[in-house]
Amino acid sequence: MPTAPDVVVRPARPDEAAEIAWLAALTFPLACPPGTATTTMADHVAARLTPAHFARWAVSDHHVLLVARPVREPRDVAGYALLVRGVPEGEEERDAVAASAGAGPSVELSKIYVHPARQGDGTAGALMSAAIDAAARLLPQGALWLGTNGLNARAQAFYRRHGFTAVGTRTYDVGGVQHDDVVMLHTA
Repeated sequence: MPTAPDVVVRPARPDEAAEIAWLAALTFPLACPPGTATTTMADHVAARLTPAHFARWAVSDHHVLLVARPVREPRDVAGYALLVRGVPEGEEERDAVAASAGAGPSVELSKIYVHPARQGDGTAGALMSAAIDAAARLLPQGALWLGTNGLNARAQAFYRRHGFTAVGTRTYDVGGVQHDDVVMLHTA
């Protein structure tokens, strides 16, 4: 597995929210299924991935927002991840996680994205390792899970390499359009 020794992953600060939101707007469409309307993706970004959202997540006791920055270009954002502590909101993911890990609070790896220019260079792996460690601190002994688009084979393969296994499915709303997701649980 590649390593990214030139990347530092750390908790994000609220003053980095606009940069992270910019990266979210750039990378979110890459995770959507082919054929998703541009307006649908834009609506989702405008409603759920704003600088105000990222600023709140950076200071929340129920979230961990991580940012990856290159050592040589610390002004650039190479990637970000968002963890959320709580009970899964949707019935489908709540049932899938509970059936595999027990009922109660868990940690969702809600978002993990790297800049397209950094894909394949180890940045995503460094970010994932930091996210797994942060999840253990956010909720010791709690389950770590995520949902990813059912058609995104590349993402699913990446998650499997990092210890996640499929435990169910869910329907996920993107700008008012329903998509089928795979629910994966960290089992390593």
